[in-house]
Amino acid sequence: MTVPDEGRGGAAARSQGHGLRRDIDLLEALAGAEAQQGGGLGVVRLAQLVGREKSQVSRALKALAEQGVVERDPDTLEYRLGWRLFSLVARTSENRLVRTAEPVLHVLSAQLEETCHLCVLRDDEVLTLLSVSGHDYRAHGWEGRGVPAAHTSAGRVLLMDASPDELYVRLAGSDLTSGYEQSRVHSVHEFWARVQEGRERGWAEVSEEFEPGLVGVSAPIRDFRGRVVAAINVSARAERLGQALDRAGRRTLAAANRVSLELGWEPRPSASVPPRFT
Repeated sequence: MTVPDEGRGGAAARSQGHGLRRDIDLLEALAGAEAQQGGGLGVVRLAQLVGREKSQVSRALKALAEQGVVERDPDTLEYRLGWRLFSLVARTSENRLVRTAEPVLHVLSAQLEETCHLCVLRDDEVLTLLSVSGHDYRAHGWEGRGVPAAHTSAGRVLLMDASPDELYVRLAGSDLTSGYEQSRVHSVHEFWARVQEGRERGWAEVSEEFEPGLVGVSAPIRDFRGRVVAAINVSARAERLGQALDRAGRRTLAAANRVSLELGWEPRPSASVPPRFT
């Protein structure tokens, strides 16, 4: 008996629906308390939790990992929720920030002829929500990616409001020395000093501290309370931007202030003195 086309189409749709539900079951397990407390789950445990064969779970996780929805720890081989999923959630929950900043980023990118990024703080890392570029040098792969706050200009403005005690809490578990020997920051005390430099100037800059040959500037975006909630970052190769960091910093600060005003920020002279580092 020949199955009608509609029947075959309906069967395919049902199969796709079942596959989606199975994938959601895996994501639910990775978002659960057990995975969060342990830093991830292995294939065997995930198969037990969702009631599926280990081989099926392994294939599904591999496909999800290829899309950035989950990621696999190279040491433990356990899976956890991935950068792409967090980026989608962040961009949804901070939709007003993204919508407000995007046209400003387009203007700044055209002025500087460089890629501009909208960044937020996540624990001790800087997460890029949005990248905008109007030229051929676009830096791909930054959206949804987390990078260490201590060695980036964005991290130094995102933590402008933090006290020394807060910095210790955020950065105590971070290794500020390994892998970033070229950075000016190898201790919380040095990070505090760089933050104060950015506070006085209005923006922060780094020159080949995060990555050889890469320079960047960042300025803070403030909300109606005056609190730093995001940063605009401009990063480029040193041969293009290295001699123009001051100009880029001033324009990035002006762009960040425009977004802040849209979010309800009212600039006022600061009468407070930042706490001393002890």
